[in-house]
Amino acid sequence: MPRRPPVAVVLALAVAATACGGTLDAGRDKPHGLLPVDERNPVIIDNDQWSDNWMGEYALLLANNGGPPVIGIIAGSSKYWGDANANAMGWTNLVTAAQASGLKNIPAVTTSMSSPLVKPSDGQIDDTTGNGSPGAHKIVELSQQWSLPYRPVVVLTGLPLTDVADAYLLDHRVKDRVVVVAALGSYAAPNGIMGGPNGDLDPWANWIVAQRFTYVQVSTYYDQTGDVTTAELPNLPSNPLGTWMLNKQPNLYTIPTASDQVTALAVGLSSGTSTFVTSVVQATPDTSGGFDASQGLPLVPSTDGTAWVVTGIAAPLAKARLWQMLYSL
Repeated sequence: MPRRPPVAVVLALAVAATACGGTLDAGRDKPHGLLPVDERNPVIIDNDQWSDNWMGEYALLLANNGGPPVIGIIAGSSKYWGDANANAMGWTNLVTAAQASGLKNIPAVTTSMSSPLVKPSDGQIDDTTGNGSPGAHKIVELSQQWSLPYRPVVVLTGLPLTDVADAYLLDHRVKDRVVVVAALGSYAAPNGIMGGPNGDLDPWANWIVAQRFTYVQVSTYYDQTGDVTTAELPNLPSNPLGTWMLNKQPNLYTIPTASDQVTALAVGLSSGTSTFVTSVVQATPDTSGGFDASQGLPLVPSTDGTAWVVTGIAAPLAKARLWQMLYSL
């Protein structure tokens, strides 16, 4: 039988939901903000590289400052960052620095090497041969332990959707326990496109995830180099996490589409009068043209769709919240 959180944890989540003003509606709490998930949902980080963006730092800091608890960290691989072991070592070093700086309840890193999924000859999703990757197994395991009927687990991705699609191939029921929030693709009104960045690296995984999961695509990025500028480096806290960020800052990608932390911010900054996500389009995948690996899968507006495309963000909130959390250490 799947393991569940301890009774005390379940009760605490239920009480917290009531205290936050949530109302149970058909077994699911009304979400904060514009997305179907918010700062109360447990999250799993699924990414390849650790050095080119602030996704890990934001997620771990938010988890210790009223944001989503991080229940898993998967260090995967992609065409661009192909060494999962090296990626995992970097994520582990971040975890070590965060723990040494007083951050609590941080899970160990799971290393997950996987290959892009291949469309089966009959074109049926359920006949796809999966990888059975460690990351896919971890998503299944943690979602069994932590998901509640009104509080699914969120997988925050900054790489191809391979592990998530692979988790579905291991256990079809995972789609009812997980919501995927991906830094992926683009938006060209009125449609979202499941293409580059990240979405071009495993088109068949996109095809599976878009049709089987509740899916949020954050297709609006920002210039992350403004979060911690060179002039602000002396202001970082004098602890291992501050030192880690000081050494990492010169290596950040300067292209806007490298800001994978938009997933953590979209979920973690979702309550109160100011939220990170300012506009969305509810959508559904347009599969009418059939699968085409050379073209990004369109997400077309639909009032009853199971996909959300983030089209607007309040980027300055990210930096303000980051420094507020850093000053609290």
